[in-house]
Amino acid sequence: MNGLKQLGFKIALDDFGTQYSSLNYLVDMPFDTLKIDKSYVDKVLGHKQGAIIVAMIVSLSKQLDIATVAEGIEKEAQWDTLRDLGCDLGQGYYLAKPLPEETALRLLDNGG
Repeated sequence: MNGLKQLGFKIALDDFGTQYSSLNYLVDMPFDTLKIDKSYVDKVLGHKQGAIIVAMIVSLSKQLDIATVAEGIEKEAQWDTLRDLGCDLGQGYYLAKPLPEETALRLLDNGG
């Protein structure tokens, strides 16, 4: 992975906090982005523990100079809360539904 970084690649840790992605990876590998799993995003509203865990993930990422992406945002209130917590980016149906490749490329070519 260090070789890929030296070539200019950006590396993201997907589904952080689930199954095989753990804090050990943050110590041992050169990640640029940490993707917060949808299971945590689902609990950011109305679940005190869920909101605390997401806040801690975002805070830890900031301290390690790693960008954060929240997965599975489906509600405006989720996105508002995640931004208030300092999350850098988001993905999910609330922000944009999946697009055909041609449409996505056209949007990228036009600057969004």
